[in-house]
Amino acid sequence: MAPLFEPRNPVSPGVRSDIAISRSLTILAVLGIIAALYFAKAILLPLALAVLLTFVLAPLVRLLESWSLGRIPSVVIVVVSAILIIFGIGSFIGGQVAQLAEKLPQYQFIIQHKIQTASSVVSGGTLEQFSNFLDRLNKEIGIKNRDTGDRSSVGTSSKPASSETNAPVPVEIHQPPQTAMEVMHQVLGSLLDPLATTGLVVIFVIFFLMQRRDLRDRLIRVAGSRDLQRTTEALNDAAQRLSRYFLAQTALNVVFGIIVATGLGLIGVPNPVLWGILAMVLRFVPYIGAVMAAAFPIALAIAVDPGWSMTFWTIGLFLVVEPLIGQVIEPLVYGHSTGLSPVAVIIAATFWTWLWGPVGLLLSTPLTVCLGVLGRHIGWLQFVDVLIGDEPPLSPAQSFYQRALAGDANELTDQAETQLKRQSLSSYYDEVVLQGLILAEVDVRRGSLEEKQVLEINDAVRGLIEDLSDYEDSTPLAEPKADEPAVRLKSDKDEETPLGQPSLPILQLTDLSPGWASDRAILCVSGRGQFDEVTTMMLVQLLEKHGLKASVESDSAVFSSKVVRLNSADVRMVCLSSLDIAHNPAHWRYSIRRLRRRLPQAKALAGLWGHDKHGAGAEELRTNAGGDLYAYSLREAIGICIEAARSRGATDTPGGTTVSPQPSAG
Repeated sequence: MAPLFEPRNPVSPGVRSDIAISRSLTILAVLGIIAALYFAKAILLPLALAVLLTFVLAPLVRLLESWSLGRIPSVVIVVVSAILIIFGIGSFIGGQVAQLAEKLPQYQFIIQHKIQTASSVVSGGTLEQFSNFLDRLNKEIGIKNRDTGDRSSVGTSSKPASSETNAPVPVEIHQPPQTAMEVMHQVLGSLLDPLATTGLVVIFVIFFLMQRRDLRDRLIRVAGSRDLQRTTEALNDAAQRLSRYFLAQTALNVVFGIIVATGLGLIGVPNPVLWGILAMVLRFVPYIGAVMAAAFPIALAIAVDPGWSMTFWTIGLFLVVEPLIGQVIEPLVYGHSTGLSPVAVIIAATFWTWLWGPVGLLLSTPLTVCLGVLGRHIGWLQFVDVLIGDEPPLSPAQSFYQRALAGDANELTDQAETQLKRQSLSSYYDEVVLQGLILAEVDVRRGSLEEKQVLEINDAVRGLIEDLSDYEDSTPLAEPKADEPAVRLKSDKDEETPLGQPSLPILQLTDLSPGWASDRAILCVSGRGQFDEVTTMMLVQLLEKHGLKASVESDSAVFSSKVVRLNSADVRMVCLSSLDIAHNPAHWRYSIRRLRRRLPQAKALAGLWGHDKHGAGAEELRTNAGGDLYAYSLREAIGICIEAARSRGATDTPGGTTVSPQPSAG
């Protein structure tokens, strides 16, 4: 069996050179991709639009195919319907904008009146007085300069005024009238790019919908044909998730636009349908889309209404509808979020806007969602999911180790309190603290940690253990979510159920077998590793929380004369706690032999922290350790001690369970 902690292996300069070359090539590849996206905009922008429209329209095509319409008729019907809807909306928006432009001069007087009213409100203040002072000062300076100039011109001028004879002759340049061909060239030139983009999008969408199965097979071949089952499952999952998300988002945005248009119509804002359509489109833009959609009708309400009631009603409409759609309805329809972190969404919106303009802003979230889905399913793109995903970048154990390494005791306590809302104290110690200490032990064996850092980590863990001394080792009760019923683990009682594993029982004195009420019934022996002492402290704390008394001895005391002073009549269980049993099993085997000679009635429990019970070499490790019982986690060790200490007539406390001891290797 390979040891849990590998010895330190020096890194050769050649390996570092390879890493540097690999990172340099990665940076160059990213820059090359960005340059390609920028310069190939004319092709890639229609392609991206077509891909996203394909995800939106594919469920409709599959629905028509299920009605036995055939693939080609289904694609034609869906694409033609989508084109008619898009062009109908575009023509309607054009007419509404033209109608609004005709009425803009009428709103000028209302805006001027409101500006004058606002100015009169602040008149008479300090700013107004200072402005009047500056005006008077400028007038005085102007009068003095004019008087001085008149006197000097009278005394020095000897020539008659003849400015009219030297006046410049105005020259006007007139362009010849444009011919019909020139007018057509200008019009067609401005429409050529949008028409070309639209044509490419339509062609791409048709072929993507008709050849989607063939394209899927080709992607499977490219992504990984060696594991067809896993690759097919990943692609199907990605396609279904994206299709559901885009379709649900489109439907919700349509609902948002309808509500906005209806509300603005009731308020009295002109052209409410135009603002509803604009709100529907802009809501695809994350975070700022709703704000942009609200800005136009609010500005129009200011210009239309002589008072301010219409403006306040319009602001209130968006303040109510957007949180209702975003925070209540969206989680019910397709869950929370797109799987992206908020910072990633903002950065993506900025990046795609710089790259492809306003269309890039609309496509920023869908394109980034596609990248996130690919990062979750493709191994060599996993870094993308780490960078833009909404999952924590570090596991709880890694985060614990990083905070302990930084000596941030407050952050450690905050993390522990957050975790203890979802799991018991023993589970938190096993899954977070113990795994974090294993990472630290790995760095110690690699020579990456200095002695000062080791001391700081131990001090931080000791402080954490002390801070958590008031917490009971019980599993929190599950709280039902707003959109789903609570999961019941027991069907015979209508009660709240615990999260994760059931709580371990707490033993009273009457529950203990004879001899287990002693303060030295359990002897915990900590190893010689850098973090074995704090690991043993966690074990002792958990034992005491479950009604078991324990004493602590170091591994060095086992080999000294102190072991002679042990009262063999009191000790019932010896728990060996160390992170390096697998690294030096012979040492622990000899320790257990000596303890057996001194404490023949006691059972030896070896804590194989961080190892897999069913992993390769597990049986060999148990044999080499030479213990009577084995525990692979602190929780399992507590369960074994509880089972050994309780009397046969003891009953479980509410919510408690019995954990059977692990059989001996021999």
